[in-house]
Amino acid sequence: MDKQLSTEELLVMLFKENEPGNFFRENEPAFLTLSFPEYLNTWCKKHLEVPEHVIRRANLDKSFGHQIFAGKRNPSRDTVLQLSFAMNSDYKQAQEMLRIAGKSQLYPRIKRDAAVIFCLNNHKSLVDTQIILNDLGLPMLGGKKNERG
Repeated sequence: MDKQLSTEELLVMLFKENEPGNFFRENEPAFLTLSFPEYLNTWCKKHLEVPEHVIRRANLDKSFGHQIFAGKRNPSRDTVLQLSFAMNSDYKQAQEMLRIAGKSQLYPRIKRDAAVIFCLNNHKSLVDTQIILNDLGLPMLGGKKNERG
């Protein structure tokens, strides 16, 4: 396989396939292999960041944050979003992080998600995002209410 297949192209090929084994063998490079901790650590190396700085900017407990980076704990959807803000992610990068972490992606028809999308798109900090969510009467990131996936 020379070119990167789009998700839609991969799906069309899957629907046409009669034997799943053939599909998986022929399209092996198209499947996700990067774990969330691998993604975080690769990002840190690429951006010359120390995980502890990302953890602090994400407003996470130090021990919990290091356990996420080590793959010993799975982050919640909100924690992934907090990390995405700490990593100065845009909307597309945040969606990718949610996908890699196995969490539901942001959906603009949900008010809280729409507010988070707005903040990502406008490069707001985590603190500014929390203020905006609070001002709108929506649960802040890291809260227990309204968490999806």
